[in-house]
Amino acid sequence: METIDYSPTLHIGRKIERIRKLRNMTQTELGDALGITKQAVSKMEQSDKIEDEKIKQVADALGVTEGGLKSFSEEKVLYNTINFYENCGVNASSISANTETVNNFPIEKTIELFEKLLQKEKDKFERVKRAKSK
Repeated sequence: METIDYSPTLHIGRKIERIRKLRNMTQTELGDALGITKQAVSKMEQSDKIEDEKIKQVADALGVTEGGLKSFSEEKVLYNTINFYENCGVNASSISANTETVNNFPIEKTIELFEKLLQKEKDKFERVKRAKSK
């Protein structure tokens, strides 16, 4: 039986293209961020080798790390997405938690506090208003 190697075989230009598309960016938008034309972005996405300084600029424009760009593979993205969202233990009921235990400050005290703060701001406004009229 033949073993199939699923290691990422995309060259750097294709990786840039895939990340750009995952970020919902057009070639024009990426070009604007890099200060180059859409045609230059297209040519870059067809290149299998790009100098390190340019890779760093592209990574910054795409909002990823340089290492993340170089080692990008769709398998990693899918693996991390599935494992993060399915195994994080977060669901709607755990997010809402028990609001009674989170906010145990009585509403009357909250209103009283806000009224005091409002009065202080009104007093400050009156002082500034009087100072300007003098």
